[in-house]
Amino acid sequence: MNKKRGVSFRIEKDILGKVKIPNSSYYGIFTQRAKENFPISNLKIEPEMNKSIIEIKIVAARANAELRILDKKIAFAIIKAGEKILKNYSDYEEQFILDVFQAGAGTPWHMNVNEAMANVALELSGKKKGIYKFIDPHDQVNKGQSTNDVIPTAIRIASLKLVNKLIVEIKELIKGFKTKGKEFRNFAKAGRTHLQDAVPITLGMEFNAWASDLEKRLKTISNARNNLCQLNIGGTAIGTGFNTYPRFAKLTIKYLRKITHLPLVSARNKIEETQFMSDFLDLSESLRTLATDLNKIANDMRLISSGPMTGLREITLPKVESGSSIMPYKFNPSMAEMLNMVCFQVMGNDETIQQATEAGQLELNVFTPIIAHNLLQSIKILTNGIREFNNRCVKGIKANKKVLQDYFEKTPAAGTILNKLIGYERTAEVIKEAMQKNKSVKELVIEKNILSKKEADKFFSRKSFRI
Repeated sequence: MNKKRGVSFRIEKDILGKVKIPNSSYYGIFTQRAKENFPISNLKIEPEMNKSIIEIKIVAARANAELRILDKKIAFAIIKAGEKILKNYSDYEEQFILDVFQAGAGTPWHMNVNEAMANVALELSGKKKGIYKFIDPHDQVNKGQSTNDVIPTAIRIASLKLVNKLIVEIKELIKGFKTKGKEFRNFAKAGRTHLQDAVPITLGMEFNAWASDLEKRLKTISNARNNLCQLNIGGTAIGTGFNTYPRFAKLTIKYLRKITHLPLVSARNKIEETQFMSDFLDLSESLRTLATDLNKIANDMRLISSGPMTGLREITLPKVESGSSIMPYKFNPSMAEMLNMVCFQVMGNDETIQQATEAGQLELNVFTPIIAHNLLQSIKILTNGIREFNNRCVKGIKANKKVLQDYFEKTPAAGTILNKLIGYERTAEVIKEAMQKNKSVKELVIEKNILSKKEADKFFSRKSFRI
C-alpha cells in the first residue's frame, strides 16, 4: 500500500502494467485506465442502466451457482454485493465514474460494475479490496458473460422500466386533454388553416383531437416496447454463446424475470440481437414521433393563449412564474416552452441513435454507450416533461368564453356554410362585402334579405357546422 498526501493507494496490475488505485475506491485498474483515457463530457451512466447491469450480475451468479460452475460461497458474496449496492445506491454512485463517450461496446461501464461488485464482495467476505485471487471481476463476477450481451441486455431492461413510467404519464396527459375536451365541448370558436380564419370548431374538439393523437402515439410506443423483451444474454461475444455454459441463458433470464418483474424472454437469434440495435431505434423513433406531436400541441397552445391583450386570447394558461426580468406583470407560457425544448432534445437524440445504429459492423455494434445514453435520456425527459406539463399547465387551463364566442360569430369563414344555399361565387361576394363593411356574414345576409333573422339564427348555429 502506498500513501500520498494522506490518501492511501493499492497497486493493481494487468497486462499493460501496474496502476495506483485509491484504496477507498471499489473500482479497479480497468476503470482507472478508462477514467484517465476518457475525460470527455462529464456525462455519466444513467443510474437505471447501471442498476440493470448489477441485476444481471446478481442473477448470473445465481445461475452459475445452480449450474455448479461457481463456488456457492463466492456466488453468495457476489449476490450480496450486488444487493447491497442496489439497496444503498446513493452511497456507491460515486464509484461509477466513467464518461458516456468511451471505448466502444461499453466495456469500461461493464468492467466498472464487475470491479465494484468484486471489491464489495471481497469486503463482505472479510478480504481486502484488490485481492482478486479470492473473487475476480473477470473469472467470477463476469462468468459466462460478455460486454456484448450484458450491455444490450441492460439497455433493454432499463428502457423497459423507464418506458413503463412514460406510458403512465402519457395516459395521464390523454386523460387531462379529454377532461378539458369535455369541459370545453360547447365553446364554439373560429377554426384556422394556414393561420387564417377557417370554418368553426369547438375548443373541446381541439383538445379531444390532441388526446386522440396521443392515443396513437401510445400504441406505437407500446409496440416498440414489446420488442425489447427479447434478450441476447448468454450469447457472449458475438451471439454464439462461446465460453458460456448449457442452460446459463435460460436460468439467467428466469431469474431476471423474477428480479425485474418484466416479461423477458431469450432472443430467437442472439447473433442478430448482438449485431443489430434496431429495436432501440424503433423505440427511439416512436419517441421522436411523440415529441414531434407534443411539440405541435405545445406550439398550438402557445398560439391560442397569446396575449393577454394583443394575441388570440382563446385560453388562459396557469401562471407559474414571472415572465420577464424587466417587464412587470408579464407571464409566459413557460410549461409549454419547457415541453418544446424537451421535444427538440428527443429529436436530436433520435438522430444520434439512428447514426449509431447504422454504424454497426459485422458481428457487433460498438456504439451502445451513446445509444444507451440518448435513449434513456429521451425516455426520462419525456416522462418528466409530460408530467409537469400536465400537472402545472393542462389541468389549470381556462377558456375565455367571450373571446371564443366573438371569434365564432365574426369569422368570415363562417360564410362558407352559404355555399350550399347560394353557391361558391356569390358566397365569396357576400363575405367580401361583410369584411368591407366590418360586419359579420350573418348580419349581412339578414340585411340583404338572403335569410330571415330566424333562418339566419338556425343556419349559423353550432349544429349547422356539426359542432
